[in-house]
Amino acid sequence: MSKWSSSTASPTNKPDEKTQECGSRLRTWCNSSRCQLWRLLLLPFIPILALIVQTTLSLENSVTNGRDVADVEEQVSRATELGKLVTRLQQERQEVAFFIFTNGSTLRSNLTQRFAGTDLAIHQMGELPVLMFKNRSTPVDGRAFQIELSDLRSSINAGTSMTEAVEWYTNANAALLNHLTKEIKDTDSSTIWRYLVGFKNLLRSIECKGIASVLGINYFARGYLQSRAYERYIAHMVLGRDLLENTLNLVPSLIPLHKDIKEDSPEYQVLEKKNQQIVDNKHQDGSVSEAIEYFDQTATFLDKLRAVQKQLREYIRDGVTESLTEARRSEAVCAAILILVCVVSPIIIALVRNAVNTIQIYARNLSEKAKELEYEKELSDSLLYQMLPPSVAKQLKQTQQVPAEFFASVTVYFSDIVGFTAIAAVSTPYQVISFLNSVYKLFDERIECYDVYKIETIGDSYMVASGLPVRNGNKHATEIASMALELLEATSMYRLPHRPDQILCMRSGIHTGPCVAGIVGSKMPRYCLFGDTINTASRMESTGEPMKIQISDDMKRALDKTGLFVTTPRGVVDVKGKGEMSTHWLERRTGPSPVRPTTASLDCTPSFLARIHSQGRASPRYQPGKRAKD
Repeated sequence: MSKWSSSTASPTNKPDEKTQECGSRLRTWCNSSRCQLWRLLLLPFIPILALIVQTTLSLENSVTNGRDVADVEEQVSRATELGKLVTRLQQERQEVAFFIFTNGSTLRSNLTQRFAGTDLAIHQMGELPVLMFKNRSTPVDGRAFQIELSDLRSSINAGTSMTEAVEWYTNANAALLNHLTKEIKDTDSSTIWRYLVGFKNLLRSIECKGIASVLGINYFARGYLQSRAYERYIAHMVLGRDLLENTLNLVPSLIPLHKDIKEDSPEYQVLEKKNQQIVDNKHQDGSVSEAIEYFDQTATFLDKLRAVQKQLREYIRDGVTESLTEARRSEAVCAAILILVCVVSPIIIALVRNAVNTIQIYARNLSEKAKELEYEKELSDSLLYQMLPPSVAKQLKQTQQVPAEFFASVTVYFSDIVGFTAIAAVSTPYQVISFLNSVYKLFDERIECYDVYKIETIGDSYMVASGLPVRNGNKHATEIASMALELLEATSMYRLPHRPDQILCMRSGIHTGPCVAGIVGSKMPRYCLFGDTINTASRMESTGEPMKIQISDDMKRALDKTGLFVTTPRGVVDVKGKGEMSTHWLERRTGPSPVRPTTASLDCTPSFLARIHSQGRASPRYQPGKRAKD
């Protein structure tokens, strides 16, 4: 068993095309550098723009919030003035009712002072709102309201009944409270809104308790209440209690104040007993003194509730002031952030631009180095692919090892130059090298259009195989046969460079069979073939005749299956180490010949060295000390 290894191989890549591709990539990169600069500048600008938009929206929200708080402040101020007017009218109603009930007694009341207090509240209101009185189809403006109030006051001494007077005050307060309800927006869930609703409910509670107190005075003065008056008393007492509870639920901070009124005030317990007495509505003897006492106790209790109302107004004022301050502070912070972002943004963009320029310069230098490294790698890969099959070389670089592989059927070709020893004896060493290089270059160019792999050249011996390292089914026999015929034809037209009158003669042999192939050695590794198939193919060449192709029986049978080749029997040949073998001559191909590239002019320079030198001259990257332009 003998082995044969590969020292050269036909090139599978074209560095000239790769050089052009790299140059095109470099030009594309240089042309797109400005676009990359703008893209990189946009990257920090996007979050900056987002921050500006967000800050602007926050500022807008703060301004809107401040405007809403200012509207609430105006609403609170208006509601407070309305509340004061309602309170004055409630007190005036109580005094007028007591005055009429006592037939003009001024012992416990001062109507002039009450009238002045109400007039002051009306004056502080400025322009009174348009009011809708109960059981009236037309609204009452501010001037009409004051005229009616003045007429009522004038008629107190002219026999106006207490029911008529109380009814007018009640209707006036109801209209004012309805207007107050419209003033307070019910769409806000803030603390100020809760305080405003509590303030409104507390005013209504005091109003209901005031109306109930007037009816209570009648009970103690007359000893009973008629059914209509009794129903009104119960309704107003219950409604007043519910509104007060609702106020305490909305504003829990008022609960301690209300608790103090109930627990620390003895009059409250007495008043509750009297209210329960009115609820029972048992007939008794009327007593003016009890009515006056009930009036005083009710007035005291209502004054304490008004003190709670005053405290609630303070809460509302403090809440509005705090909200307004917070809104102004938020506006100032958002405006400061927006100004800071607008000032810092150009600086950041300028810094980023400088950084991008630096990165691009570094990337450009790195790209040039990478191209040079890629070119050097192509050179090393090109040399490696001359020594090993590309698929084997790639596997060897990736895994550092290539296991031996068995091939069930391959075809091996050997050729030898007849009379090479005699030619070498009469030629100089340089002439021999040039002669062999021109022959091998001719062969290498011819075999590139076939699915074959050049294993090795040793001296004048030329070895080619098909079906490995990449299997090609049953095509290996036809590929080698077609190649052998073309090499024989090319040899017949070849003339020695230093002896043009001498014709080159070649002896060829082919055999088909199994073999094992693998990488041998770690220093200058070789792709070697092992097996009897290689020995037999070598014997087919050595026992052949000049300008003929001797094939074995196995090769003939493989060719006969295709029907594309003509062979003639040679007979039995005594083969060293094999004994007698029946062999054949491969004559010609009957089918169409494969199209091959035009043969280039022959020279004495090894092909892979010429290719490397041409790449070095064509690529500006390979010129030392010269940098590609941007």
